[in-house]
Amino acid sequence: MIKKITVFFLGLMLLIPFYGLAASESKISVDMHYLVVSSAEDGSTNMMNMVNYTNTTAEEYKGDGKGEAVLNVTLPEGAKDLNFLDNQIAFKQEDKGFITTIPVPANQTMVLPFSYRMPKGKEIKLTVNYPVQIMQILVPEGRGSIEVNGAEATSQGLFKFDDQNYFGYTIEDIKEDQTFTLVYNKDKQPAADETKQAQTTGENGKNSSVTHSAPAFHNSGHIKMWAQSPLHRFNPHVFLIIISVILIAGISYYVYFRRKARLEEERLGADKEEKAFKLLMAKQKAIMDKIIELEETLGDGKLSEDEYQAKLAAYKQHLVQVKLNLRNFVE
Repeated sequence: MIKKITVFFLGLMLLIPFYGLAASESKISVDMHYLVVSSAEDGSTNMMNMVNYTNTTAEEYKGDGKGEAVLNVTLPEGAKDLNFLDNQIAFKQEDKGFITTIPVPANQTMVLPFSYRMPKGKEIKLTVNYPVQIMQILVPEGRGSIEVNGAEATSQGLFKFDDQNYFGYTIEDIKEDQTFTLVYNKDKQPAADETKQAQTTGENGKNSSVTHSAPAFHNSGHIKMWAQSPLHRFNPHVFLIIISVILIAGISYYVYFRRKARLEEERLGADKEEKAFKLLMAKQKAIMDKIIELEETLGDGKLSEDEYQAKLAAYKQHLVQVKLNLRNFVE
């Protein structure tokens, strides 16, 4: 059973593409930014985000020191109905977005899940506050398409995820403070051949086709395995993050408490040995004092020779036993 669970989680880990960390002077970088774009019933645009902010330094990150803000998130002009999906992370909404106030631990990642809405027909102008290695933009099948102006986007084609088909778009190596625009059209569906070609859009806003095929968003076998599992209703990336945190926390606590218990046992053992050693030393001193006292009593004529020899033999036998016990501590 344990082997099956291990294989299952290893399969889940393969769902996340692996990319090396890009060199950056910024102390905070975004490993992955997932953005799901869809239309609401009133015609507005839903923007659901899950962003992985990583502290690339060996020290706790508390912000730039200019205020209480730790992470700054700029939202597009006109964004409304901000919904922060993690009540464990303190945040404050501001005019241009929101800030978090909880430090990011050294060499660790903080995941911010949040959503907001954009008015119908409003241009979506995105600004990234930190370097972004990969942004995955997902649009549910039949819910429209997007065009990207000001950045290079690659179409990942159509794929199935959590019983829902999505069109995926990837933007890589977004620079700090870079701004680009998403044009979302809920009535215009992606071209039929978009699964075979990549779409790139430059700063001039014109699209061009790339001759090479875009890589698959996820391995189809892994997607199928997840779709057929009892956990298919969960977002696999969020699920994997939660499981990873639980496993790491569990292992860390286990190691910590095992080490603490072992140190406590060693300390108690050392205390017991020290107490026993001191007791034996006290016994040895007491016996030696008794022997000296016995000799003085004999010299004063208060004790006969036979009584003296009998008591002296008893004290010596006791002293030998004490010294043998003391030898166990030395050897």
